[in-house]
Amino acid sequence: MRLRNVKGASTLIENCPFLIKDYKEYKGKYKTIFNNDNPIHIEIGMGKGDFIIGMAKKYPEFNFIGIEKFDSVIVRAIEKLDEEIPNLRLIRMDATEIEEVFDKEVDTIYLNFSDPWPKNRHSDRRLTSLKFLKRYDSLFKKEKTIIMKTDNRKLFEFSLIEFNNYNYKFEEISLDLYNDDIKDNVQTEYERRFHELGFPIYKVIVKK
Repeated sequence: MRLRNVKGASTLIENCPFLIKDYKEYKGKYKTIFNNDNPIHIEIGMGKGDFIIGMAKKYPEFNFIGIEKFDSVIVRAIEKLDEEIPNLRLIRMDATEIEEVFDKEVDTIYLNFSDPWPKNRHSDRRLTSLKFLKRYDSLFKKEKTIIMKTDNRKLFEFSLIEFNNYNYKFEEISLDLYNDDIKDNVQTEYERRFHELGFPIYKVIVKK
């Protein structure tokens, strides 16, 4: 893992009370982590944590789990956790393991500024590919809800096609989030940067 630029990263991660280390053991039982039956929302590829931390603080009636595979990234989120947030947990893992972690207990999946994997031969690695959409099926409790934001037009177009082909219904589509009527928007660190540079932010909400 990429730890070279983060002094003391291993210690911070190991001692973080928000991190679920034996995450596969909780499959189907994540409500016991939070000691309640509130809806569970997960962000796959949470980056440095601005979004998932902001959502957890803004919506205490929901439980949030941020997922990130790189130590050198997740440690940046951990550094921001200087207060008790009872409805927030983190998992360090690769998204390809997602079916081994949750079972009919997730209400919403957030996919924010995911790696676009621009080469066509890598399209199955995109988190909105049919391969991943099929993986998500077993995660959802009842209705399936995916909320995606990106600055990458090609990834956005690809994702719309994949959602449609997998029979998701479009609830909301924005081709320029900050020129539309923004509702309850919590920024990611990438979103803030790209918006300041003048790039349009694309967003879609789909349900099934």
